[in-house]
Amino acid sequence: MQLNAFIISLRKALIALILCTFLTVSSVLAVEGKLSLRAVPEKIIIQVDGLAVATYVYDDAQILRPYFTGLKAPGGLQVTRHHPPRPGMDSDDHATMHPGLWLAFGDISGKDFWRNKARVKHMGFVVNPYVRADRAGFTVRNQYVGGDKAICEEVCSITIMIRPQGYLLLWRSTFSGDQSFSFGDQEEMGLGARLATPIVVKNKKGGRILDNQGRVNEKRIWGKDSLWCDYAGPIGDGFAGITVMPDPDNLRPCRWHVRDYGFMCANPFGHKAFKLGDKARTTVEPGKSLSLGFGILLHSAAEATSVDLHAAYRDYLRLKDES
Repeated sequence: MQLNAFIISLRKALIALILCTFLTVSSVLAVEGKLSLRAVPEKIIIQVDGLAVATYVYDDAQILRPYFTGLKAPGGLQVTRHHPPRPGMDSDDHATMHPGLWLAFGDISGKDFWRNKARVKHMGFVVNPYVRADRAGFTVRNQYVGGDKAICEEVCSITIMIRPQGYLLLWRSTFSGDQSFSFGDQEEMGLGARLATPIVVKNKKGGRILDNQGRVNEKRIWGKDSLWCDYAGPIGDGFAGITVMPDPDNLRPCRWHVRDYGFMCANPFGHKAFKLGDKARTTVEPGKSLSLGFGILLHSAAEATSVDLHAAYRDYLRLKDES
């Protein structure tokens, strides 16, 4: 009898182990697909299973800096506003400043690269577009030009991976120059995103902004720092959005310039802009460099509680230095 009881107990344990393994593997494989890149004039199109999930635009006559547009989460749910905004569907404010996802600065050495008053010029590929087993990406060199003067250069590395919680974009930009240059103090300084109309908080259709400390929406998050910030809501039959995760190795924590009308920006430079005291400047001397890194998660699920953003952040920390 004791032997039979032991066998039954052992069998139950084995079944539990098999079920646990199956559930773990199923979770890891929850988001699948094959990455590919397609180069067309002035653009790199990122595809999963042949469907475009993001387009990197590096030369645009109206928007004088590189940007991503048409970002989609798994299931083809678009999480950035249409670019250009669609009449009758999207609000059309900031149409040439909020194209989707971008890194820009309202003040570098007094020049405004956010509002298209100075140009970020694509100088070529440092690493040509590539696809490997688990990732795709490219690295570009950009020149920041104010008037007829080159202010600094940026080497920008982009990597995209398919992860358990969605599509993860790793972004690292390193700035340097032959002469000193400085980053100013504005709200409009850093990595920005304009969200899809269905998930905009002010539209009152279930959209919300959430940070890692549990604060919600513009009133509680604006000007605060946190490890990550997520803007998401119902789209179609699912729940989708964008999580921005600044690299903790950046020069300082990012503060969040977020708006209920569908905008968020991770800002490592704002000081007086966020009512924290005197205006600050961050200077980079010749021979030195300043590096900024971010993880951007495009996520979707059946419902909000299915998305584990804390796990996604831990996943980003493991992967950020591999790009």
